[in-house]
Amino acid sequence: MATCTGFRTSLKSGIDASALPSPSDLAPAARPRTSGWMIWTALAALAVTLAAGPALSQAGVQLVKVDLSIVAKGYRMSKLIGSSVINDKNEKIGTVDDVIADKDKKQLGFAVLQVGGFLGMGGHLVAVPYDSLVIDDAGQKITLPAASKDELKKLSQFNYPAS
Repeated sequence: MATCTGFRTSLKSGIDASALPSPSDLAPAARPRTSGWMIWTALAALAVTLAAGPALSQAGVQLVKVDLSIVAKGYRMSKLIGSSVINDKNEKIGTVDDVIADKDKKQLGFAVLQVGGFLGMGGHLVAVPYDSLVIDDAGQKITLPAASKDELKKLSQFNYPAS
């Protein structure tokens, strides 16, 4: 029997065992390992884990219990995006392209509307204050009172920052 990296296999007939190199002739990386290395590796990993101490929660992070009935009454942005926006004359003036949160105030700050274009192509993107939109209770009808398509096209074009 010859030992090869921890596995025992029998030699095929016709192979001379004396022609095989002994473990001391092999380079250190090619020498067979004993099961002792696994024990030492496990002990070293355990020592590192114990030295780190118990896992501590991050300071300053608090979870807040919320009233799910209030959350359920809110508008899902994924449902508003792509919705038509009309004016108080019931004329379609654009579609909601995106909703942007104000990172300083941590609240919804702006709605990006696409005005003109066809099937989402070639439209003019403008940003309007989110609070200026009037959304019905069902979230189905979005109105921008006293606005027109022509007035919105006169606003500066909004371009998403490259990221």
